[in-house]
Order: sequence, then C-alpha cells, then structure tokens
Amino acid sequence: MNLKEQISEILKRLKKEYSEIKTALNFGSPFELLVATILSAQTTDVHVNKVTEKLFKKYKSIKDYADADPDTLQKDVSSINFYRNKAKNIQASAKMIIEKFNSKVPKTMDELTTLPGVARKTANIILSNVYGINEGIAVDTHVRRLSQRLGLTKNEDPVKIEKDLMAVTPQKEWSNISHLLIFHGRKVCQAKKPMHKECVLYDICPSRNIS
Repeated sequence: MNLKEQISEILKRLKKEYSEIKTALNFGSPFELLVATILSAQTTDVHVNKVTEKLFKKYKSIKDYADADPDTLQKDVSSINFYRNKAKNIQASAKMIIEKFNSKVPKTMDELTTLPGVARKTANIILSNVYGINEGIAVDTHVRRLSQRLGLTKNEDPVKIEKDLMAVTPQKEWSNISHLLIFHGRKVCQAKKPMHKECVLYDICPSRNIS
C-alpha cells in the first residue's frame, strides 16, 4: 500500500483501540491549555496534570499569571523539568496576550508562535483542541518515533516530519493522527521495547522486526 493508504489503515485501526481522541492534558480554558502545554515539554502529561491541578486553582485568570511574583510562580511549578524558563515563558505570554491580543489566546499559527515558549507543536495543540482548527500536526517525541518506525518519514526534524505527515494525511485527521500516535506510543510502541504482540499495526509496520 502507498503512504496515504497506510495512513488510512493506521487511523482506522487506532480509532478502534482508542475511542476517546483528545489531549491528555487537563484544562478549563484556552490559556490553561497553553500553560499545560508549555509545562509538558520533556515532562509527562500525568505529572503536568498533578501540577496544574493546584496551579489552576491558585491562578484563575491570565491576569493572575501576568501579575504573579516571578519567584512564587517558579516555585509553584518547580517539580517540572526546566521550570524556571517555563515559568518565565508562561508569565511573558500572559502579559503579551493581555497587551497585544486583548486578553484572548490567539486563533492563528502566526500569532500563537509570537508568544514566548510557543513553537508549532504547542500552537497546533491549542488550535486543534481549543478552536477546532487543523492548521498542522503536533509532533512530539511519540509522533516522531512512530512516524519513523511506520515508515511515514525519514526525517528527524519535527517541522519536516510534520510536513511529511500533512502531505499524506487528510486535513480533517491532522489532530487525530497526532493524538492516536501519542496514545499508541505510550501504551504499546514504547521507545525502548515496543510491545509487538499487543500492536494492532504489527502486520503493516516496516519496523516490526526491531527488538
């Protein structure tokens, strides 16, 4: 099968495995998802959700983050990897959203990626999960690994991987393919030891002989 046919089969099989297709990050507003996504870089969603459970109760609005004492905000997220830089980006983004975007999280890729700490992956997550806009495909470590193992890309760079996936995936499925590959990467196609016996993609995976 060609790559478009392979993508279609991957989507069909993974949708049967994972019925609820949405981000694993907990949030109650667009800015809360922005905060959670910034915190999630090189940190598990499970841990981020534990941190944001308290964080979102303390900081109720974008203004709360903008006005927060920087040292206190850093302390509130200090169990997260690279917390100092992430806290600075969250606060700087809050201030920029208030000053430049009338206190509303932007709805375009170009505007979102002007925010501190926001690259294409974070912007894609915001656009698809908050606004229902499929501007691109969020490529994290799981999407990168599975895309390579499934023969969907030969690239290492996330932006190039995103372009490869966008070229063979229907736009309406851009958000879904990201979520599904993430779910499958966490549960079955793990980095160190993929669980071949449990994998519904085994027969169409060109990397099925890896140990």
